[in-house]
Amino acid sequence: MKRAFQFCILFRGGFMNHKNKMETRQMFPLIVSMAVPPLISMFMQYTYNFVDCMFVSWIGEKELTAVSLAFPITTLMIAMSIWIGVGVNVLIADNLGQKNQDRADSVVTNGILLSAAMGIIVTGAVLVITKPFFSSFTDDPEIYNLAVRYMRICAFLEVSSMVHICIQKILQGTGNMIAPMWFQIAGVVLNFILDPILIFGYFGFPKMGIEGAAVSTVCGYTLSMILAFMVLILRKQKVRLKIKGFHVDFQIIKEIFVIGFPSFIMNALGAFMIYFTNIFLVVYSTTAVAFFGAYFKLQQVVIMTLNGLVQGCIPIMSYNYGAKNMPRLRQAFKYGTIIGIVLTGISIVLFWTFPEQILKIFNASDEMMTFGVPALKIMCTSYVFAAAGTMTASFMQSTRRVGFSLIINILRQLILLLPLMWILSQVIGMEGIWWSFLAAETITVFISIYLYRRYPVKFSDNPV
Repeated sequence: MKRAFQFCILFRGGFMNHKNKMETRQMFPLIVSMAVPPLISMFMQYTYNFVDCMFVSWIGEKELTAVSLAFPITTLMIAMSIWIGVGVNVLIADNLGQKNQDRADSVVTNGILLSAAMGIIVTGAVLVITKPFFSSFTDDPEIYNLAVRYMRICAFLEVSSMVHICIQKILQGTGNMIAPMWFQIAGVVLNFILDPILIFGYFGFPKMGIEGAAVSTVCGYTLSMILAFMVLILRKQKVRLKIKGFHVDFQIIKEIFVIGFPSFIMNALGAFMIYFTNIFLVVYSTTAVAFFGAYFKLQQVVIMTLNGLVQGCIPIMSYNYGAKNMPRLRQAFKYGTIIGIVLTGISIVLFWTFPEQILKIFNASDEMMTFGVPALKIMCTSYVFAAAGTMTASFMQSTRRVGFSLIINILRQLILLLPLMWILSQVIGMEGIWWSFLAAETITVFISIYLYRRYPVKFSDNPV
């Protein structure tokens, strides 16, 4: 009887050790199953701004310019959310790969508390900087007032954004990709429904204009947060909130910050890039600023879809790094890169084929069409290079080479881009700004390949 009991324990242990799909399932279908839900989720994440921009453009070009000027702040806010979320995601996947359930549960509770605290801090900071930020861009009092009114409401989306993205990444770190997709979709659908109702005053609601777009966005994020909590608490998951014996673990918090930092940089640099690009473009016209705001919404749909693929691959790579399974680690990186290049290649074909129709979504004027169509074609060509560079940075991040991941992200959106933007704009004018994006991404890819080959993976028992 004793031997039979021992056999059952061993059998159960063996089954539990091997049931995680991230170490057993064939790689291509695994990546598809892991990546499609967060791909859709990330697509939906940036659909908020796309939808706001689309409806606001129907009010007028000044309103579109105001939302475009606000986009660096909202991008930075989302970058903060992704920072904590990705750090939690990687730590959970790593600890599950090492079969350390108790620590994985501790990461859940510490991560949610950290995200809520950071959300409150960021909200306060945004309210403080709103006026001086917009005054640095425009002397037009109407655009300034529109931007301030919009941002003062959007500031309150950060707590719900931080918490729901954290829970999203918690579930993704366990291999559960479906639930995060649905609570993200629910928020976007609510935003899409409320936008025209509150902006234009349908069904007896007051006509709120640009402020209606902001209220709709906050409501959408809040709904996603509520649903995320319900899924985590009420549905059985592979990790849970650790209440009994819980204490704030500053080592876990440090690891969350360190591991998620490259993802923050990747997204935050987008905010700084928009800021500096607007400085270059405002010299030419406010229409150029409005165009770039519209273009960046389009670009973010593509890049965040790519990031959704990356967020599906990161748990697989992190899990197999924790399990010290080199073949599957490299296989995940290879398949993820190929899929990313194919996805971005499709987007390039669409942008080259239908540039006028795409810009008309934003009610583009004749002036905007004149320089916008060639600009769209030039900049979108960089997407395939962005796919390869982003996947390499994520591979470095998943294998704890955070410094290399930071280098790749900083190169493509700051160190290379801004000098190229200045040089090329001096040589060929505004068109040089568009060409700088393609040049920066291309150079970064070659540097990424060098780093990948020059510095191979080394397994370590130290998670950071």
